[in-house]
Amino acid sequence: EPTVRTELMEQIPPIAIFLQESRPNFPTAFFEYLMPIVVRYLTDVNNQVRKAGQEALLILLEQDLVAQSDIENKVCPILLDLSAPDSDDEYKVEAVNIICKMASMLSRTTVEHMLLPRFCELCSDGKLFQVRKICAANFGDICNAVGQEATERLLIPKFFELCSDSVWGMRKACAECFMAVSYTTSPEVRRSKLSPLFISLISDNCRWVRQAAFQSLGPFISTFANPSSAGLYIREDGTLSIRPSAQDVNSNSCQPSNNVTLTSPSANAT
Repeated sequence: EPTVRTELMEQIPPIAIFLQESRPNFPTAFFEYLMPIVVRYLTDVNNQVRKAGQEALLILLEQDLVAQSDIENKVCPILLDLSAPDSDDEYKVEAVNIICKMASMLSRTTVEHMLLPRFCELCSDGKLFQVRKICAANFGDICNAVGQEATERLLIPKFFELCSDSVWGMRKACAECFMAVSYTTSPEVRRSKLSPLFISLISDNCRWVRQAAFQSLGPFISTFANPSSAGLYIREDGTLSIRPSAQDVNSNSCQPSNNVTLTSPSANAT
């Protein structure tokens, strides 16, 4: 009965936390019994059960309860199978969504070696625009997860593709995450590649894309500043914030920035 399996999935995280706290008494219970159930339910025939399994997996990863070996040998292979080109459309959309969400919780090596190649493939998925839309919306998070070198070598070419996608919603999603992508790159890439690309978005023939680009203009410009002197940093939720040092405050060098809301340049949009 699907409702029973769904309810079971909702109980897995608290059970796992209990087992973790009682590890001397149950040293292998989670890995032998619970983790295989979570992995199996990621491919369940019922979508509500799969959703519950995905949510349970994210909680377990967030709580650092899943061993690195299980991530690489059990979780990632399942997600790669589900996101394969010949996979069912519904399974593929769910798989790319979970890949994007879990990227920030895994080690850089695991993401780069196991998930990044598939993510790059999915960015060019010509069959499902929903897949490309998820990739575009989470592009900044993936860049942050793999770092500058992989971003510039593998992800920037895909970002160019998405920024020129025929579906305007894709271009709008790229405009919204532009600051996060720019923050991960070198100053030279920002100047020579991303600046012309941003101009194309701010001049897009769709007003929703242009509006999103104007709203990202201030945050994008801020990525050209020196973080050590400007006190700029990216929060865990992906937003740009300001953390001026005492020396900056005394010299008033960052004083104007403290009065600017970088994520809400609505005046520019009008």
